Amino acid sequence: MELKGISLCGGKRALADKAIKSWGLALLLAFAATTPAQGAEPFAEQVSAFLQQTQQAARNSDYAGVFTYQQGANMQSSRIVHVVDGTGERERLVILDGEPREFIRHNDTVQCLVPAKELVLVEKHRMDRFPGVLLGENHDLDSHYVLRLHDARQRVAGHECMPVEILPRDELRYGYRFCVDPKSKLLIKAQTIDGEGEVINQIAFTSLQQGSAVQAHELETSWDLRNWRKVQVATQTVDVAKLGWRVVLPPGFQHSTQVSRPMKSGKPVMQMVLTDGLAAISVFIEQFQPSQDSRVMPKGPARNGAMNIYGARIGDHWLTAIGEVPVATLHQLVEHIEYVPPAGALH
Repeated sequence: MELKGISLCGGKRALADKAIKSWGLALLLAFAATTPAQGAEPFAEQVSAFLQQTQQAARNSDYAGVFTYQQGANMQSSRIVHVVDGTGERERLVILDGEPREFIRHNDTVQCLVPAKELVLVEKHRMDRFPGVLLGENHDLDSHYVLRLHDARQRVAGHECMPVEILPRDELRYGYRFCVDPKSKLLIKAQTIDGEGEVINQIAFTSLQQGSAVQAHELETSWDLRNWRKVQVATQTVDVAKLGWRVVLPPGFQHSTQVSRPMKSGKPVMQMVLTDGLAAISVFIEQFQPSQDSRVMPKGPARNGAMNIYGARIGDHWLTAIGEVPVATLHQLVEHIEYVPPAGALH
C-alpha cells in the first residue's frame, strides 16, 4: 500500500505506500462482489467517487499522528504532520525506526533529509503517501474494482471509522480493506489483501489529531541544516516509445512517469511507473552487463514481502518490474515488452 514508486532517497511511495492468484479465486471474488453479504451494502457508491473523497481529505485537511506500516514480520513507524495554509500543502514525515530519515514536502517539492550524511536530497514530484491513496487522475477505477460499504463501525487509534472493501473485478490486481473517518473522510487504516483474503500488508494510524489540534510548528525539522550539503536529484523525462520500447499495458493501467535517472554506479536507468489509480508497477530498464550478479538481478519471478518482482533480459537490456500486484501481472507485462531500435540508433 505504501509503495507507489521508488525515489533515490530510499523512500517508498505507495506503488502503493496493493492479487488474485488463480482464476477460480477470481471467480469467487467476482461472485462475492455481486452478492450482498449480511451487514454490507454493495455498489452503494462508485469506487472513484468514494476514493476521491478520501484523497481530498488527505490533501486538504490538517492532521498529525503516528502510523505503522507492517509487511510480514517487518514493521516501521512514522510520524506525519500535514497542514494546508495560504501557500498550499506542507508536510513533514519522520521515519521513527532504523536509520534517521525525514521528508519535508511543500506542494510538489520534496526534501529528503539524511542525517548520517548531513545531506538533503531535493526531488520535484508529487508524493501521495498514506493517508492518500490515489495515483494520478482520470482512471476508470469502477471498471476494475467493486466497492462495498459495511454498516458496522470500527475504532482505530481512538477514532470511529467506517469499514470499506474494494475488490478487484479480475485477477490482475489485489483487493483492499479501508477504514475511513465518516466525518472528515480521512483514511485511518488500509490493508492490502490477496485472492485468498489474506492480509499481505497494512498501514494504520496508532495516534491521530485532526483540525485545530494540529500545531503548525511541528512542520519544522529539529535538525540544523545550515552546513548540510543539498543535492538536486537529476531526472530527465523520456518517452520510452520514441526510444524503441513497445509496451503493452495491462488493462486499466496507464503511464504515470517515464524518467531516466543516474544510479550510484553512474549508469543511467530508465524507470516507468504504471498505475491503475490504486495499484502501481515500476519497470526499470538498464543496459545488461554479462558480469552482473544473478542474485542481484534474478531472472523470472521473485518476491520480497508483499512485493512481487519479475526480471528478464531483452536484447542488450535488463528489465525489472516491481509492484504490489500478482506476479502473473508482472509476467504478462514484461514478456510482452519489445525493443525495436529506432532508425539511426546504434546497435
